[in-house]
Amino acid sequence: MSGNAPDPTSGGRFGSPLGRLRPVVDGVRAAAPFDARDRPWLALALLPGVVAFAIYLVTNPYPAYGAGLYAKIAAEIAANGYLLPTRIPGYTADGVPFAYPPLQFYLYAFLLDLGGDPVAISRFLPGVGFLAALVPTYLLGRDLAGSRPAGAAAAALVALNPQILEWHLSAGGVVRAFAFCYAMIAVYAGYRIYARDGTAGIVSLRRRRGEILLGTLAFGLTVLTHPVYSLFVVVSYVLLWLLADRSLSGFLSGLAVGLGGALIASPWLAWVVATHGIEIFTAASGTHGGVGGGANALAGELSPGVAVALLPALYLLLRREYLLPAWLIAAELLFKQPRFAYTVAAVLVPAVVVILVRDRRAASDAGRTDPGRKAGSDAGSTRSERSRLDVDRRAAAAALVILLGTVVGGGYFAYEATLVSDPSTPEFVDGDAIDAMAWIETETDPDARFVVLGDAAEWLPALTDRTLLVGYWGVEWEGPEAFARQEAAYESVSTCQSVECVEGVAADVGGERPTHVYVPKGQYTVRGDPATQFGTIERSFERSERWEVAYENDGVVIYRRL
Repeated sequence: MSGNAPDPTSGGRFGSPLGRLRPVVDGVRAAAPFDARDRPWLALALLPGVVAFAIYLVTNPYPAYGAGLYAKIAAEIAANGYLLPTRIPGYTADGVPFAYPPLQFYLYAFLLDLGGDPVAISRFLPGVGFLAALVPTYLLGRDLAGSRPAGAAAAALVALNPQILEWHLSAGGVVRAFAFCYAMIAVYAGYRIYARDGTAGIVSLRRRRGEILLGTLAFGLTVLTHPVYSLFVVVSYVLLWLLADRSLSGFLSGLAVGLGGALIASPWLAWVVATHGIEIFTAASGTHGGVGGGANALAGELSPGVAVALLPALYLLLRREYLLPAWLIAAELLFKQPRFAYTVAAVLVPAVVVILVRDRRAASDAGRTDPGRKAGSDAGSTRSERSRLDVDRRAAAAALVILLGTVVGGGYFAYEATLVSDPSTPEFVDGDAIDAMAWIETETDPDARFVVLGDAAEWLPALTDRTLLVGYWGVEWEGPEAFARQEAAYESVSTCQSVECVEGVAADVGGERPTHVYVPKGQYTVRGDPATQFGTIERSFERSERWEVAYENDGVVIYRRL
């Protein structure tokens, strides 16, 4: 493997390869994203992601977190002849409106039509999208720093971050992992759009058209997948224009990407507005806390990874290089979950390391004296050989650091994933839950109405075609009040210790009387947090004259109303 020679160009408003935003690698402006020298570094960039995915599969025989609603949506789309359904039955007594961006649900529906099992799809598919997202992450890190090792390090830092893994390898990654991939492609295309090539005006626009088309397509796919990741792309483009290329052609390029992406998503947007009205988007805004993390950050509660990245960000500011620090701060302030800020930090930190190494080498070269024993081409040849040797040593050191980081980071992720109170990849269902739901599907009336304690609730409508009375999944489209009511009811009923508690919560939230109550035994989770039943609620049901045991296995007991 070979590393990268310093960028020989100089000048520009920002005074460094990073600030000038030239896609320069090994001193040559990259005309295409890859060449043969990228292969070993891209393989090294993907290795930590492959390790993390393998650890997840080994430690999670069932999907982490939940994608039951997603599976139900996909099943409804497949059953509807791939036309979008207006409502998704099973979640609350009346079902919930469907207004989600639909792209990934079509993929999920196609896999179901091929005979895929929804639990298996939710376990394997997110890893595919996550590994794909590491490729544009590598390219962005590589080109910003002008260094292939820096690109590999950026991808490795993303692949080994527990918070990023939590949101993208888990079952919800059937949507979020692919949204992350599309968003990173769009951001990389934006970097290429705004990278300076010495042209301006119409000539610049013509040279940018390939990147503009890529950015437009990727942004359109992002809008059709997840709104929060779409906002991340928009913010990234605004910063790129403001801090790298405040020209008319730059503005028009970004505008073309934005309008083109909106045009790609317009059939879905038009359908939602015609079906549900524009107010459905305002009803859902803010219910999940995806946007608006600035209050905590301004109060000093910075994400740990962002706090670590502040020192190298400050170093860039002192060098009057503003793009990456501004991007880091914007991601921390705008998004409640730190996965976006961590992604920016993963690009920023290796870029600063490259700058420090190059500055040190430049100072060393300037201070080195030639003894004069060689002259002309011999002296130049010696210096060239010495330079190549230094580059190879730095490349080998970078590769070793990434490999060691993969071992340490993978070991820590494996340790976390095997804890009883797994904070990153808690499973919502297990074998006993799957067996219980198979019984429900075959042995209960299709009109049966369930209350489920714990996170297995999300999977019940998807795996059984029965109605879940208490649950907040999809209720955000009904408005913040309905969502808050169902959310509070779900958390309350999941910790009930008596029949009266369960019946009271069900009556308060919708008035419907459940025909069955699903109770997990022992350890289970509530919104991913561990909880434990010690048999108190089971004894309460057993003493009740209104309920009887309908089904029981080692991990679940289901009660039927008499």
